[in-house]
Amino acid sequence: MSEWIEGRSFSAERSLYALKDARVASCRFEGEEDGESVLKECRDVVVSDSFFNLRYPLWHGERVEATGCEFRENARAPLWYCKGLRIKDSRLSCIKALRECQDATLEGSRIESEEFGWKCRDIALRDSYLRSEYAFLDSKDIVLENVDFEGKYSFQYVEGLRIRNCSLHTKDAFWHSKDVIVEDSDVFGEYLGWFSEGLTLVRCRIRGTQPLCYCNGLTLVECTMKDCDLSFEYSEANAVIRGHVPSIKNPGKGTIRVGSVGELIRGDAVHEADGQVVVDPSLLGLPEVGRKVV
Repeated sequence: MSEWIEGRSFSAERSLYALKDARVASCRFEGEEDGESVLKECRDVVVSDSFFNLRYPLWHGERVEATGCEFRENARAPLWYCKGLRIKDSRLSCIKALRECQDATLEGSRIESEEFGWKCRDIALRDSYLRSEYAFLDSKDIVLENVDFEGKYSFQYVEGLRIRNCSLHTKDAFWHSKDVIVEDSDVFGEYLGWFSEGLTLVRCRIRGTQPLCYCNGLTLVECTMKDCDLSFEYSEANAVIRGHVPSIKNPGKGTIRVGSVGELIRGDAVHEADGQVVVDPSLLGLPEVGRKVV
């Protein structure tokens, strides 16, 4: 790289604006000048072991890597409109950390950021912790692997989402989503997947009231369901469920196979509710599914 910047502090607005082909190491972006956009419009820049506490530091960056960095509360909205973004072993503790980015990978990081990942495309999050409300709203082509997630209203209006070996503690997840596959994961929360299209859950452990209602093209493969009352209302579903389901209400279309069901509620329907429920005792007593801890 043509330029090496190390061990310096910056607080002025646009202090490294449009930096190109450079390495930034062990620097601090903070101070009384409270400058915005310190690395805006940078290209081919590697940032390591640096501290950010100023607003909008990395907007419109292209081919940017950040390793071992920390983005604190005042570094609000740090990563917007970026292309070719790589974040590793970092901490993001600021609101709206990622938005309208394309081709971004985040690994080994801890992220506590409300409204994270809105309107992004081609995003991967691996081996990380994420806490956020409204995470990934209206984003496309997302991969989550080995992620611990906490937050409400997650993955709404997403399209092309793949989740593997994750723990999701969430509410109102996957509403209005399209083409979502969740494998070998724990999915705990209320009102899961309403109004989704093409939602598939494979070997997942599902917990929470009134899940999977108003779905089209819903598929469950060898999942378990706990505390899941009033499930599948008006959904088009094909499902194989290990163990017991407390209650199923007015399934729309398709076939639901289950080890046992506490109550099958039919009646008072205002939409088509001709789905079949087949009780298959061979699905009882099977090993529990869910996240694979490695």
